[in-house]
Amino acid sequence: MPMNLHVLFPLWQGGYSEKPEETTYTFNFWPLCDTFVYFSHNRVTIPPSGWISSAHRQGVKILGTLIFEHPESEPDCLRLLFGRLPTSKTGPPVQPSVETSPVPISPHYARLLAYIAHQRGFDGYLLNFEWYLNADGGIGQARGLTAWIQLLQAELKAKVGPHAEAIWYDSVIYTGQVRWQDRLNNYNLPFFLPSTGFFTNYTWPPIYPSLTAQFFLSLDPSLTSTQFGSGAVKTLQDIYEGVDVWGRGSHGGGGFGSYRAIEHIDPVSLGLSTALFGPGWTWETMQDRDDFSWGLWWEAERRLWIGPAENVVVPPMTKRHESESDCPHGPFRPYSDFFASQPPPDPTLLPFSTSFSPGIGFAWFVNGAVAMPRTEDGWADIDKQSALGDRLWPRPEVQWEDREGTTEPVPDASSTLHFDDAWLGGNSLRVTFNAAGSDADDAFFRCVWLPIQSLNVTPRVRYTTRVIFKALPVAEPPVDTDIGLSVKCPGSTLEVTAISEAEDLPGGWTRQTLTFMLSENQKDAPITVGLVVGFATEDPSKAVQFSILLGQLVVYPALPTPSPQLTLASPRILWADFQQSEDHNSGVLTWEIAAAFPPITLPTTAPAVDSPIPLWSFDNSEHAFPSCAYFNIYAGTSLGGPAQATFIGTTGLDGRANRFYVDWAVLSDAIKALKEIRFYVQGVTDRGEVMEWEQCVFVDASR
Repeated sequence: MPMNLHVLFPLWQGGYSEKPEETTYTFNFWPLCDTFVYFSHNRVTIPPSGWISSAHRQGVKILGTLIFEHPESEPDCLRLLFGRLPTSKTGPPVQPSVETSPVPISPHYARLLAYIAHQRGFDGYLLNFEWYLNADGGIGQARGLTAWIQLLQAELKAKVGPHAEAIWYDSVIYTGQVRWQDRLNNYNLPFFLPSTGFFTNYTWPPIYPSLTAQFFLSLDPSLTSTQFGSGAVKTLQDIYEGVDVWGRGSHGGGGFGSYRAIEHIDPVSLGLSTALFGPGWTWETMQDRDDFSWGLWWEAERRLWIGPAENVVVPPMTKRHESESDCPHGPFRPYSDFFASQPPPDPTLLPFSTSFSPGIGFAWFVNGAVAMPRTEDGWADIDKQSALGDRLWPRPEVQWEDREGTTEPVPDASSTLHFDDAWLGGNSLRVTFNAAGSDADDAFFRCVWLPIQSLNVTPRVRYTTRVIFKALPVAEPPVDTDIGLSVKCPGSTLEVTAISEAEDLPGGWTRQTLTFMLSENQKDAPITVGLVVGFATEDPSKAVQFSILLGQLVVYPALPTPSPQLTLASPRILWADFQQSEDHNSGVLTWEIAAAFPPITLPTTAPAVDSPIPLWSFDNSEHAFPSCAYFNIYAGTSLGGPAQATFIGTTGLDGRANRFYVDWAVLSDAIKALKEIRFYVQGVTDRGEVMEWEQCVFVDASR
């Protein structure tokens, strides 16, 4: 039984500020994670919009943080329970005859926090109380806080949805004192019961996960029933054993030794889950090195999460507690050994579109052409992050295609992020094949199956999938490739239909499209989208190496076939506006997207009044109305048209839809010198298609 994984991402040193003009830390292993906590030491931490979008795109919940630490937080912690205080004289008209706790519980801040989560689009909070609860002898305030957590839960469920979470961090105990227990026990049980989950602290000795499981299983099942009528009950998977990647008192020493701690959480026999604290350890321990680069960090990051081809040096094992006995562990294991990879949401719920972006880059490409030349420092925009292809890492799982019975070794394949060429965005994904020489009769042309991405799909729903790729030229020995898009689902029947032949695109890119439908009635059937790669050489007895670039992969529900009665909408940007700031140093672009329909041809004679055939109808599916993932913004003059305009950025960084902030100071001197500037707004749909210029708009602005 695989564990659930919560990742707690702290801004320890402020080293993760997302700036558009330089690369930064990015989290790219969403398939291994079921909940991501965005953490800082501010009272209320709201995850940035780009992180929210990226998490939800991968089907991962993302939480903010409510934290109280240090003496100055004590008044706020009490105010949390009392709620908003009046400014007028007020009081009960009759003194109560029954004594009550001096710490009343108000839903005021529970409502506000739930409202913030709803408005910003995240899924709840980590509750981190690390200062003493002193009111009413400590116990009174502690009891009141547990009741308030239940109010927060109710508000979150009502405003955010039944999936919302309020997770308690192991710190305060029933007396109101800060006493980290490192496990679930009677002292912190009152805080666990009204919460959806529980994070233990990370300084536990190896025996504690087992003690936690034993204690949980001893509880009366009526205590662990979830409130609010959901019918669900808490399980061992709702208890997250803390593991500090920094190794501060954590068993195993953290870093590349943190697998030792996870082995004690042992999902097979215990069934507990894991909370990783501080995964930015890789970035923060490397960023000050003289030879530091994003690529160097990425190698360490992927080694920690999904493993390398080579051996990993792990820190020596040291005892964290005097009572610990010797604790033998095997060689290094990446996090992916412990947590099952989950595919992104079914494309019927959210169209799947990836350009294999880690959320950073050094240039910007649009339809295979350079829109922004390469810069040394690069850029970061977590909003542009997309799936990296879960079947391609740490190494592609290549198999022979239609070569049953062969004993020849499958070609070795490796995957890397490629920032020098892209179809859309800042990079592509390069897959390099190394095939040994062969004397087999069929060796002149061999085929392999390259799985790229797994997805859950709905049976009996037809989907469209599209891939854009490029075969890189090979000098010596020459290799001819024949590449085809394919979908597989072992043990199930797939109906696959090619929509068109391969289409040649600018820059040497190729596009292929097909539709598929899973015939059998399987719930959440996993399918894999990939490529069948055929290669031929003049002398197959010689070893060969060749590479392909993956530029884009999309999967979405197939559109219905148009007919005289059925009209399909196409996206169009309706208008754009520009508002100059009062000091004329900046401005704001806004626009509106609309649906456009082709002209309708009515019959020359009036239809029969009782005809059951409508004169027109529309696609009424959930994703029928056009939607854009983001917009490219250009600036130039009215003379050269969009082809001569300069790319100045994309939307998404500030989390605002249909809006772009223009700062004159950061534009090029050539643009700033213009008295009249024409801005062009170009949409990129949620299906990864760049809108044609006739579907886009311009707006003129004066300096």
